[in-house]
Amino acid sequence: MSQNLVSDKMQHTVGEWFTKIHFNRKHLLIGMCLFMAFAIESWEMMILIYNSGAIAQEFELSTTQVGSLISALFLGMIPGALFWGRLMGQIGRKKTLILSLTLYGIFPLISAFSTSYEMLWATRFLCGVVLVGSLVVTFPYFEEIVPVASRGKATVYLSSGWPVGVLIAIGITFSLEPMGWRVIVGMGAFTSLWAIIIWKFVPESPYWLAEKNDADGAAQSITILCNGQFSHPKVILETQHSSPSGNLLDLFKGAVAKTTFLQIIINFCFSWGYWAMASWMPLLLSKKGLSTPEGLGFLAISALFMFPGYISASYLTGKFGRKKIMVIYVFMAAIAGFALAKSANINELYFWNFTLSFFSLGAWGVWNTWLGEVYDTRNRGNGTAVGVVSQRVANSIAPIVIGSILASSSFNFTVAFISMFFILTLIATLFLRETEGVSLK
Repeated sequence: MSQNLVSDKMQHTVGEWFTKIHFNRKHLLIGMCLFMAFAIESWEMMILIYNSGAIAQEFELSTTQVGSLISALFLGMIPGALFWGRLMGQIGRKKTLILSLTLYGIFPLISAFSTSYEMLWATRFLCGVVLVGSLVVTFPYFEEIVPVASRGKATVYLSSGWPVGVLIAIGITFSLEPMGWRVIVGMGAFTSLWAIIIWKFVPESPYWLAEKNDADGAAQSITILCNGQFSHPKVILETQHSSPSGNLLDLFKGAVAKTTFLQIIINFCFSWGYWAMASWMPLLLSKKGLSTPEGLGFLAISALFMFPGYISASYLTGKFGRKKIMVIYVFMAAIAGFALAKSANINELYFWNFTLSFFSLGAWGVWNTWLGEVYDTRNRGNGTAVGVVSQRVANSIAPIVIGSILASSSFNFTVAFISMFFILTLIATLFLRETEGVSLK
């Protein structure tokens, strides 16, 4: 027997096993499965933005109505996040993700047959209710199946599914533009097929199984994840729980309350800073003189600059921790945002927007990792859900507010106003506890 194999008599808690498991091909495969699940979420969140001009033309919409239509998806995510956050604690991470992806495929198809602005708005709202289940579960799920030593680096890489989704949305919009926005939006129906991949290749979280008092199930999951490193690992349950899911109100009690309030502030301000910029970037670019094809090209190149941002953040957060890298990257994103507002020519516009893409998305990679780590397994689903709700409140309000500001203010003022929210994010980040190298509870 290999010296790496652990005796059948050895027993550990789930957290202890994850300090011993090495990152292996099984984790890489699971990471790719969840990576694409996140890319699908990104694709679907961006697709309406890139087709908002064609939709506005067909239904004769004002900029305020376009902003409201973009916000509909995120408004649906607000009640949806709380539902799915609770559900992932009750039925498990795997079933929740599969159910969300499967149900989601229905609504893009309905959206494609909308006969009025009101019908399209309603279907996009329902899209948000269902899609957010994937968003709530993906990162906590991945963190609960990755070894402690690799968790930070690997989860930041998972975040790079966002620019992949952005590029897919741009590519579909560009290649299918002659067929119209209905075909482009309806393509989202195919995303439900990815649920089959999740079902086949991704095991249930051993942390959740342990919370369910299922030691055998947790051991089976760890057996899959260790990929032969251990011989028949056995799991010790630290405590017996009455339910694998905590209560939403538990997030606002005792020491947990401080964490909850801080993450709400960070999620709201960071989402406002990023989404207010992203949702109106096509119009902001047109104000700078770029045509629609030039604008799509600009956005595609910006998405490419997100990848080195993620890669650098992945390496640095594993070396220096979450807090230091988050603070530095958000600070640099704020500087880039202000500089973008004062861009005097196209070259400066390109440089500062690419800098903004690099640092803001690198920071998002760190934050997506950090948010799932600050809660224990029992509260992780609800905690992530509350964070997503805070993000979606910002996402819902920002396009409408920025649309109103754009109607009466300059490009410079609008971007500078948006960038102020990065500063508020930075301040709140300073008070959150570090989690690099710490086992999940």
